Amino acid sequence: MPRDNSTSKVSRWDGHGREHVVRVRRTGVQRTISCDTCGWRRGAQFLPWLKAEEHLAEAHQATVDPSATRQPSR
Repeated sequence: MPRDNSTSKVSRWDGHGREHVVRVRRTGVQRTISCDTCGWRRGAQFLPWLKAEEHLAEAHQATVDPSATRQPSR
């Protein structure tokens, strides 16, 4: 069975250490972004990941990128 590569996610942490996730779903050229925390949804044909980051920052004050906090291995 083929893997479903039509969904990705943007996650950020807020100042209290809570993780907030916005999922980006692709159907053809259309993309839908939806927030797991508050249920907010929006269609976004262009720059859906940027719009997801903006929602997380504005609605949830979640700006800490968990992938940026990892220390490189030596």
